[in-house]
Amino acid sequence: MTARPREPHVRADDAGLWLSDGDWTEGPIPWALLATRDRNRTRWLLGRPDRPGWRLTLEGDVPADLAARLPKNGQYGRWIDAVGLWKAAAACAIVAVGVVAIGLAAPAWVARAVPMAWERRLGDAMVGDFGTRLCRAPAGRAALDGLVRRLSPDTDDLQVSVTAVPVVNAAALPGGRIVIFEKLLTEARSADEVAGVLAHEIGHVHNRDVLAAMARQAGIGVVLASFTGDVGNTLGTLIAARYSREAESAADAYAILTLGRARISPLPTARFFARLATIEDRMPQLAFGYLSSHPLSTERRRRFERAAATHRDDRPALTAAEWTALRRICTDDPAVERSELAF
Repeated sequence: MTARPREPHVRADDAGLWLSDGDWTEGPIPWALLATRDRNRTRWLLGRPDRPGWRLTLEGDVPADLAARLPKNGQYGRWIDAVGLWKAAAACAIVAVGVVAIGLAAPAWVARAVPMAWERRLGDAMVGDFGTRLCRAPAGRAALDGLVRRLSPDTDDLQVSVTAVPVVNAAALPGGRIVIFEKLLTEARSADEVAGVLAHEIGHVHNRDVLAAMARQAGIGVVLASFTGDVGNTLGTLIAARYSREAESAADAYAILTLGRARISPLPTARFFARLATIEDRMPQLAFGYLSSHPLSTERRRRFERAAATHRDDRPALTAAEWTALRRICTDDPAVERSELAF
């Protein structure tokens, strides 16, 4: 309902499964309504066919009495087992060919035909999959909100988050959601550099490029994931997907106009691009970074440099105190969970 993860207490009886978390309770969930989505030695992933997107992960050893009640995996999956492997494969092939044909023929048109309310739900689910890796230190959050308002004062539904993932990147997600990865903040030398990258991602949001890139590169996998709720496994593919040359150029133009309206110099952004291109090869932790999803070129950097020559009376994107708070938004959040790799 909200894409917010819970860590509930689980108990079972003859009526079904019961979940509780503080004053929230769900149950009994009849055993017949549960389906095993995945199972290995360390976890048991349950879903509900009657509730798309609902999932429950049981970590570690599942007690024997509970395991005996849980549904077992089919050989291939419920509906595949029901109709047969070859019939299911043929049906999937027909659907895949149709979806890919539509995606290749008109990805931009397909993206614009998707209702914004559906796109927002997909974006919220993707952001929610970061869970405890989202950084919410109050001072850093306030600095980020101020920067977003300065860059896009007329956009009410734009939501920007920071996540504790060691990757130099920022990604526009469906529905006006943008995620900044922590290492982008720590590698940037000024808030102006971050402002330029963020303005570029806002350009992708404004032009609704995200779903077009999904349709063009990720294909049916992302489309199906949006209906099953398994968006976490597709997020890496989305971030790695490259926009078309036209989309990148349009996002650059939008970023330059945005920086001009906000009276922020584009020159630090051009310098950041140039520096990032030179250090990508010698920093293994930057693999799957900004250059993976935003291939740079000399002409793109020069475009920002030329735009900077026309600016007058620019002001820093953030004060020194605000910039420090934004860079520490994850460090100062005691509840944030860190990991070496996110995908």
